[in-house]
Amino acid sequence: MPTSRSATTPTTAGPHCHSHYRADLTLFMVIAFAVSWLAWGVAIALGGTETNEAANAPFMLGAFGPLIGALVIRVRRRRRREPVPEYVVPFRPFRAALLLRAALLLVLGSATVLVAALLASRAGGPELSLDVAKDAIEDFGGPAAFFVGMLVSGPLSEEPGWRGTAYPRLRAKMGTFQVCLVLGVTWAVWHLPLFFIDGTVQHDLGLATPSGVLFVASNIPMAMLVTAAYERAGIVASIAVHFAVNATMILLAVEEPKVQAMILGVQLITVTVLLLSRRATPTPSDDRDGDDRGAGPKTLDLNQA
Repeated sequence: MPTSRSATTPTTAGPHCHSHYRADLTLFMVIAFAVSWLAWGVAIALGGTETNEAANAPFMLGAFGPLIGALVIRVRRRRRREPVPEYVVPFRPFRAALLLRAALLLVLGSATVLVAALLASRAGGPELSLDVAKDAIEDFGGPAAFFVGMLVSGPLSEEPGWRGTAYPRLRAKMGTFQVCLVLGVTWAVWHLPLFFIDGTVQHDLGLATPSGVLFVASNIPMAMLVTAAYERAGIVASIAVHFAVNATMILLAVEEPKVQAMILGVQLITVTVLLLSRRATPTPSDDRDGDDRGAGPKTLDLNQA
């Protein structure tokens, strides 16, 4: 892997690089689905995490399919000495404005769930209770375990793949709304085996129920929400929003169809505003491949898969 840019190394992704995007996408999807579905298949065969502790390892491994796919694509790109894809959104960790933006998006992600739950409660849905949140944290083994579990399983294990790797390659050929729809449907299909693993939230909801159907449908506005965050502040922002939504839903024990439907509606409104008001997606520039320069790292590593 080069540590500095040579005179023959391209600085931006040109048309000659676009021919590699389809192959990269195909390889990424194959790895993400193969790793996840094979691991979750083993968990299903073992009877699920509720009745067999041996199922925990393959269940957790399955969550890392997208991350493993992203790492393979990144290594492949670097070995071919290709530049970072032009629609990768760089995140510079030392810029306070971007860190603040990511923090605000985290709050917004949590707020979409909380506001929806409050509205559903006013409309006759389940009342919110702090006891439910306390029980959820205790079930994880305390606040620290809850934070780590919510961060690793989902946000960290998925976002470098779906947003950091698939998004920029799809975006080279599609508009943002189209990419959101493609990733939302792909995400929904990827989650399907979880409905058959005893001990998961999806299994408790049930696939052929209103709650299960709403969970599957919710992948599309959720994909839009984390994509809008990614476009504004890179992979850390999408991780933050993914974490915020997942954690808030667990703390509120969101299972009732009325609450799920309200969350879906609130998120659709939120992401429509975010996507319509966004700035133009950044175009290639010399500093997009900053991690290949001798001037020191300027972007978060996994953001440039």
